[in-house]
Amino acid sequence: MSGESFLMSDSIGSVDMMKKIYICKRDCESGGVKLSMFFESSKKSLIRLCRVPLFVAVAVAMVVVACTDKKPDSPSSPIVETPEEPSVTDGFKLIGSADDSVYLGANVLSAPAGERPQMLVLFDYNFWFSKNEVTCGEYKSVMDGRGFVPECESDSLPVTDVTFYDAVLFANEKSKTLDLDTAYRYTAVTKDNLGHCTFLEGYAFDPQSAGARLPTEAEWMYVSRWHWDVQHSWNAENSEDKPHEVCSAQQGDAICDMAGNVMEWVNDWYANLRDTTLMNFAGAPDGGHQGKRIVKGGSFRTPASGMLRYSRGDVYTVTSSTHAEYVGFRLAMGAIPRAVWMNDKGYAGNSRFVVVSNSAKLRGKTGSYNVKLAFRNDLTGNLAYIDYSSGVPRVEEIVDTFDVYHPDISPNGKLVAFCTGIEGVDGKSHVYVRSLDAIWSYFTKLNVDGAAIPRWRVLDSGDTVIVFVTSAANNKDDASFRSQTTWQVPFSRGSFGVPQKLFEGAYHGGVSDDNRLAVTGASKLRARIEDSSGAVRDEVWYEGEQACNASLARDGSKRTLFLDFGGKTGREFVGQDYGTHERLLIADSTGKLIESIGAPAGFSFDHTEWAHDATRRPGEKYVVTSIANPEGRHGWVVLVDVSDSSMIELVEGEDMWHPALWTQEAGDAIQTDLDLDSAGVYCSIGAGEPPYMLRYKLELLWTYKDTANVVILGSSRPLMGLVPALFSEDFFVINMANVPNMVYVSKYLFENYVLPHVKNLKYLIVSLDIDLWYHSERSDYNFFYNEYKMYPGYVYDANHNFWQDSVPEGLAEVVQSSFGSDFYAGYFRDEMGYVRFNPKSWEDLPVVEYDSTWMDFASDSYYEAFAHLEEIIELAESNGIYVIGIVFPQNPNFQKTGSFGRYGPRRSEAPGLLQGIADLSKKHPNFIFMDENKMGNHDFLGDVCNDKDHLAYTGAVKMTARIDSLLHTLK
Repeated sequence: MSGESFLMSDSIGSVDMMKKIYICKRDCESGGVKLSMFFESSKKSLIRLCRVPLFVAVAVAMVVVACTDKKPDSPSSPIVETPEEPSVTDGFKLIGSADDSVYLGANVLSAPAGERPQMLVLFDYNFWFSKNEVTCGEYKSVMDGRGFVPECESDSLPVTDVTFYDAVLFANEKSKTLDLDTAYRYTAVTKDNLGHCTFLEGYAFDPQSAGARLPTEAEWMYVSRWHWDVQHSWNAENSEDKPHEVCSAQQGDAICDMAGNVMEWVNDWYANLRDTTLMNFAGAPDGGHQGKRIVKGGSFRTPASGMLRYSRGDVYTVTSSTHAEYVGFRLAMGAIPRAVWMNDKGYAGNSRFVVVSNSAKLRGKTGSYNVKLAFRNDLTGNLAYIDYSSGVPRVEEIVDTFDVYHPDISPNGKLVAFCTGIEGVDGKSHVYVRSLDAIWSYFTKLNVDGAAIPRWRVLDSGDTVIVFVTSAANNKDDASFRSQTTWQVPFSRGSFGVPQKLFEGAYHGGVSDDNRLAVTGASKLRARIEDSSGAVRDEVWYEGEQACNASLARDGSKRTLFLDFGGKTGREFVGQDYGTHERLLIADSTGKLIESIGAPAGFSFDHTEWAHDATRRPGEKYVVTSIANPEGRHGWVVLVDVSDSSMIELVEGEDMWHPALWTQEAGDAIQTDLDLDSAGVYCSIGAGEPPYMLRYKLELLWTYKDTANVVILGSSRPLMGLVPALFSEDFFVINMANVPNMVYVSKYLFENYVLPHVKNLKYLIVSLDIDLWYHSERSDYNFFYNEYKMYPGYVYDANHNFWQDSVPEGLAEVVQSSFGSDFYAGYFRDEMGYVRFNPKSWEDLPVVEYDSTWMDFASDSYYEAFAHLEEIIELAESNGIYVIGIVFPQNPNFQKTGSFGRYGPRRSEAPGLLQGIADLSKKHPNFIFMDENKMGNHDFLGDVCNDKDHLAYTGAVKMTARIDSLLHTLK
């Protein structure tokens, strides 16, 4: 599970819910709704049911058969008539969605995987929906210099080129003008050099707010049932490649431009759909590893035939920082009661986790990008974790069949140890170790009779061990405490060694490096102290008053962190009264109080632990702790800086226990004079897909520049279509293809990075994506036109002449440890830049996704790209390098259309354009032209594709073998 907890509200399974299910059943045209109620009345039972996937069990399970998306007796519009007096809802229509439903997605085999199967969403609320897309005039009047300023030919045009976060900022400002509570909150704003908001730190959406917001996908789909009019829309056939004034394609007072004009942001994070039914669905709790968002409706660049109501995305991955000249938005208003979220694994619930901090903020505090947090989700009993070094930090939850307590992250940050018993409670407990990643493949148990509260430890010998106690029971009684023991067990290569007894007593608060101090707390603060002569004494600290949550610092300072119950000793030290767990207390190696930090007013600490600094530097100063409200809900995890008592909120959620924080300084082991704030920093938090992808492509280059002799450049077609690992051993290949790609991007990479540094380069492979050559080099498809300036690594490289004189020591290592994303790292590091997809067959009638007549108005862009291609060939020729230009196969059924491929041009024009490229080989003998598409008459048939213009793994195997054979002829 990721990004949410599972406590279903008591209303699910209620009489009202049964009524809504009956309505759906009544209105099904055929079949019916089979209800399987296997819940109990207690909340505990509901929690347990929510541990399994939604399609297996929810509070009420529903199988919907053949429900239509529109009821036979539906009115012509869901708009509710409202009074004519001016109000805050001017420009909005009240939508009567309560007791109705809508489908998301489609049961169409040709639809992308993320748009099927159909999922039914029920509503028990009404909402307000804006008649038209937000105009430039309205946007500028509301923002008034507060954010991105659009360039518009007319104030009546829809505002475009806005990021999701730009739209969020507008919605909040709109709420303020209407004297409504804002629907979005955040703590800081990040903008690019054009003023676009690219990231909102601490971003969270409040579904209970009645303020202005983006509509949910379900709301958008519900309204579009009545107002989807492709026939009267601005689309690729009639728009002249530009937006038009809102509502100008349609007549009357209806909600307009749902189809066409500009594509629209909706409120939801993106997650796959499920064959299930949800009430008041508000989307996914987060956007997954890529931070994906949903856009709807098609635009002035979408062919009418390709404008599909159920579509949820664009050509490339859409994230919150994406902006395009054909994407705008409209607003909704009104609270979403009892909102339900469902993640990509199919788990649904009324609560979610909100990751508040990010790697940039944590690096500013800890000095490290590499930060991980593990904790117990107390609603489910499962282990959850956040990898803040990921480009889009999110909560991953590992669903198990037993409760997880007291997790501790290993010194290398890759594993987590935990137990099944809790501090202060007598009972059987076992210790486990598992991998801390999204696959969760590794898992092992310590086979001893009883083990609790594991703590990783690195011995002076360098061996890694886990310290544990035989019982974590209350230590108030001396005899019971001494009847338990403290042990350590080696852990190496994924296996436990032989446990070794350390001493009598259950000292689960930690053991010092020299074994001379061990502490524990629950309910007394006890210490085992060994002096320099070897004499041992057991002491009770803190005057014997009640204490708990003891944690011994791992930096050699022998400071003990703990909580108390507002005892006399603590009050005298602090100088004021306080309540249970309201002060964080620190004692020195003798048990003397030396420091105290207060909890936020009205709240208390719980489950305090020293943060684990993997470098074991002295002066450890960070504490991680849960924060509980007066009702006892552990709704926040914070990082406390002991040096100044400041706190950074890490994550919000329903009930989070036993946090463990691990950090590792990124450049600790790297000897370099490079500026680590700039060198290799090729992306940043909130960046979209292009910078994340290129960050790892450049890592490959700096890592293998002295080894590679073949480099692949181009678009997503070679990214998915050529497998470096399958080339013969004569060829060391790195795949540096990226998205989105212009020939200018390939030229920039070749000229500044590949050619100067890949000294053994003999063969350059470049994709010839002529159907995309309608993009100008000044468009968003050219990362190196403007966007690259946002990321200091590129500017740093340029300021040092791209290191053409000498590559500095440690540059590859600095890039490897710089900010990035595990999602992309997993793809590119192991596969040398290739992305693998499972195969399927070409669809029967592919949709053309752009105006295939673009050579009429974008021929300059085409020949601009052609010129850049020839410059690449000429540069390679002067350095004795072959250039292999490949036209990758697309769906052969484009022959049934008037288009060459996915984005045009006309089929009648394509042969001449291709011949012009082929003729370059007459001028430049180092250029080999390979047309593997052959106007659709190619031999890539059967299950070979991922979609209409990309190969899957089986097709990539065939293509790779073909290129490999060619390279052998050129040797």
